[in-house]
Amino acid sequence: MFSRMLSAFGIGGPSVDTVLDSPHAVPGQPITGQVRVQGGSSDAEIGQVVLSLVTQVEAGRGGFSGFGSLGGDDQHGGSDAEFFRMVVQQGLRVPAGQLVSIPFQLSVPWETPITAVGGAALPGLSVGVRTELIVSGAPDKGDLDPVLVAPLPSQNKVLDAFGQLGFSFRSADVEAGRLPGVPQEFGFYQELEFFPPAQFAGSVNQVELTFVANANELHVILEADRGRGGFSSGGDTAGHLRLSHQEAQVTDWAAAITGWLTQVAERSRPNPAFGGAGQNPAFGGHNGHNPAFGGQPGYGGQPGYGGQPGYGGRGYDHDQQQGQRRGAGMGGMLAAGAAGAAGGVLGGMAISSMADDFFGDDDEG
Repeated sequence: MFSRMLSAFGIGGPSVDTVLDSPHAVPGQPITGQVRVQGGSSDAEIGQVVLSLVTQVEAGRGGFSGFGSLGGDDQHGGSDAEFFRMVVQQGLRVPAGQLVSIPFQLSVPWETPITAVGGAALPGLSVGVRTELIVSGAPDKGDLDPVLVAPLPSQNKVLDAFGQLGFSFRSADVEAGRLPGVPQEFGFYQELEFFPPAQFAGSVNQVELTFVANANELHVILEADRGRGGFSSGGDTAGHLRLSHQEAQVTDWAAAITGWLTQVAERSRPNPAFGGAGQNPAFGGHNGHNPAFGGQPGYGGQPGYGGQPGYGGRGYDHDQQQGQRRGAGMGGMLAAGAAGAAGGVLGGMAISSMADDFFGDDDEG
């Protein structure tokens, strides 16, 4: 941040500059740096030096029920939301003309939105450190120092599988609200939206991925937009899986996600008795491949449903929600390879029983 004058003192007053040791961060790990206050033409007293983490949150757009709003929405439906706050210094005296440096260590909450994957910033997302100085009881807020928040290793395993399977990144945002059955510290959650692999393009419009993490476990929520217009004939199918970070890092996510999508596609298949041909003209109508994905063939057919030992549904929560889904979000196309994913094919890989764990009771969509 460029040094800025403190408005409470007027011309000749002290200025402040916050310097981060690194702009890169990971949830659960600290951000370090210094708040540097340069004295002005006379001595100054500052009541508190406060740092906060801020992100932009969109108003809830429907889908799951029970979502609230954080308020303060701008014309685009978004607002800056402060989700962590820490006082780093109280009763600071700044002598005239002198520099006072205050080192800090700011903990990054586990639910902090991911803003960079594989070294590439995700469009439409931002997290920043804001410096606020309280002078005579009145806050003097500064600009944001942007922070690039990378995924946890457990989250990266899921994102790697998305790249391996041929998903293409569509957009991302942070939405106000709470997910049913998922413990959350904050009143918002992040959605990463992807176009599905070509083999599922005729039956699934897009897949939304949400992570909710804490120190011990990771919740992975997948939502498939089947977009056939109407609650009973389309809508969304959601799956929720909870597991430890250690389990997430050894899970065959490519197999589990493929199994889940296969089940979603089966449930979305139209009934031939009503004229359904199993191909959506909006996606080109040829072998279920969307030209937007380059017309690539599928990945070696449908693997079997072999169980993976050590999981068996133990310790997992399962949720399903359906409903008419919101419209398309904003954001440019990024290759899913930007998620740091390695290329590969499924071949004869067995689908883990975890694919079934993504579902609770059968939905009726």
